[in-house]
Amino acid sequence: MAATRAATRPSGVRIWVMAARVRTLPAAIAPVLVGTALAGYLHVFHPLRFAAALIGAMFIQIGTNLSNDYSDARRGADTEDRLGPVRVTAGGLVPPRQVLIATYLTFGIAVLAGAYLIAVAGWQLLLVGAASILAGVLYTGGPKPYGYEGLGELFVFLFFGIVAVAGSFFVQVKHLDWEAFALAVPVGLIASGILVVNNVRDVDTDRRAGKRTLAVRLGRRRTRVLFAAMVYLAFLLTPVTWIFGPLGPWLLLPWLTLPVATRIVRIVRNRTDGASLNGALAQTGILQLVFCTLLAAGLLLSR
Repeated sequence: MAATRAATRPSGVRIWVMAARVRTLPAAIAPVLVGTALAGYLHVFHPLRFAAALIGAMFIQIGTNLSNDYSDARRGADTEDRLGPVRVTAGGLVPPRQVLIATYLTFGIAVLAGAYLIAVAGWQLLLVGAASILAGVLYTGGPKPYGYEGLGELFVFLFFGIVAVAGSFFVQVKHLDWEAFALAVPVGLIASGILVVNNVRDVDTDRRAGKRTLAVRLGRRRTRVLFAAMVYLAFLLTPVTWIFGPLGPWLLLPWLTLPVATRIVRIVRNRTDGASLNGALAQTGILQLVFCTLLAAGLLLSR
């Protein structure tokens, strides 16, 4: 039995890739592309600031994933019957202390990237960075984690939509325009949709573990309706800055992904098995990245 476990145990690198949950990184990368492209529309682009913003966003995301892995295991929320990928702390693949140290180191890299951005773009980014890290830790950590109270989607919308897009724009131009906030809304909606799929998949195990996620509160049927509404609303709101602002019809480029979005909505609506919903989760992450890449391209083509 021990020999079998050893044979099936992932390699060290594979374990840390699992812990970092690299499939969630599109949620961190996508808004930086949109905010930077909006600055590019104004003919402003600082490559080092873009790189630092990208590094900061990705390592805050990885740090959040590691922190959640550690905190969920301590609270007993990651049980053997969950449908999602194995969590390394609860699964006994990495000692909790090592996961905690990795969390600190990862957030430390994000802090270094943020320190550079504060130096070149303004002290306001200190508040943005501190709030982002705090939100990541308190999602499942602290005395009253907001992820356990049905507020996860709201915070994802704020930090992976509004804050990330507007912050990436501010990094480049050192001011804020209303277009940054308008473009952040569809980005945040699809980012929140990633978490909605995750919580639809885990609704039964979360309920048993005492996690009152939005899916647990609403029930599976209404949460599926919410997911469809969020995804389709993102497409409807994308051309707002063309209709009411200075940008051009190239902003409709993300609509090319609508058939993909429709297929994902159909899977989430009709399937309950873990394999299908894990696939839908990964596809929603890819959808967000492609959607935002096309949106960024549309901004640059509107110049």
